[in-house]
Amino acid sequence: MANSFTKGSLAPAALGMMALGLLVSASALAQNFPITVEQRTAAEQTAHRGVALSELRADAPANYTVQPGDTLWGISGLFLKSPWRWPELWGMNLADVKNPHLIYPGQALFLAKANGRVTMALQPTAQSTLPTVRLSPRTRVEALASSALPTLKNHLIEPFLAEPLIVDETTFSAAPRIVSARDGRVLLTLGDRAYARSTSSTELIDDASKRQQVFRVFRNATALKDPVSASVLGYEAQYVGKALLVRSEATQQSPGPDGALRSEIVPATIDIVKAKEEMRAGDRLLPEPAPQIQSYVPHAPGQPVDARIVSVYGSAVVNAAQNQVVAINRGSADGIESGHVLAILQDGARVVDKTDPTLPTIKLPDERNGLLMVFRTFDKLSYALVLEITNGVKVGDRLVNPL
Repeated sequence: MANSFTKGSLAPAALGMMALGLLVSASALAQNFPITVEQRTAAEQTAHRGVALSELRADAPANYTVQPGDTLWGISGLFLKSPWRWPELWGMNLADVKNPHLIYPGQALFLAKANGRVTMALQPTAQSTLPTVRLSPRTRVEALASSALPTLKNHLIEPFLAEPLIVDETTFSAAPRIVSARDGRVLLTLGDRAYARSTSSTELIDDASKRQQVFRVFRNATALKDPVSASVLGYEAQYVGKALLVRSEATQQSPGPDGALRSEIVPATIDIVKAKEEMRAGDRLLPEPAPQIQSYVPHAPGQPVDARIVSVYGSAVVNAAQNQVVAINRGSADGIESGHVLAILQDGARVVDKTDPTLPTIKLPDERNGLLMVFRTFDKLSYALVLEITNGVKVGDRLVNPL
């Protein structure tokens, strides 16, 4: 067994995404990263008894120095067979690790084995060797909250927190829409001015108290169907940009050809402030939601799950690989929550048993093909990131609780 690992020798069990929190106040969050009741319970239990040696990877290092760019998932996968159990890993020594989220580059993690159990600490035991470090006078100021290790790589899912949107057909079809562009333009991009209408007189009103001055622009609500029942679970809208409300939608009285006053519709004025793709008339506007602090704590569901992959994100993609996003046919109404880790099963092939004279068709067992983690939930659907994969993931693949 190796005595130490460095980043270069670390083969991460899964490099995924999303930092533990979208930091709003670094100094405050440094003290208050969320620790769930389940995490705390697991930590307290393992703080007393440690983890069984059977849960430890055969190639787990005796100690490891945390490197910049590491993730909690990757380091946990270095030590444990089940990376989503990292709260137990950090909970092995609550005296040293009071918050399992606050692990920083440069810290050394040490394993100690005794009586068939294993514990971990930030300080070496008598069985561990502390490396010699030469110190020199210096002054350094660093925001610790921003350098704490994320659960996963944040850049892989950050776009999905704002871009694709699961809506019901009624909500999407009733949303305000772009009706025209300035100077008769057909396509809109960053910096262009356009005009929009709504089905409600209050949706496009420039009122700061309603927090509706900024809108996301969507198009092409695609139906997502359950692979088993074929029922429509929701509609995935394509994000194309962002618009700022400049003037409210209104009506005005104008003289007609006969001189009589008539009421005319004056659409709202919007400016395109972000463009992922060119926008056009008919694209829909939905209010920009208030920013929220998200925490992604990988854990197994507390109830049995039997789900399916509904779609692989990206219209030209058939099979998903590691670090790609998929939609699954279970959501918050089914008890699914952010952080749930599910095992991906590859459907066993149906083959003819040529060793039997009757040549029956048999179905081979489903085999585990990898892991994914849910990071955004809707009512009947969720988005998940493929963390580990052996072969390609496709629509219809089954998802169950990890073992």
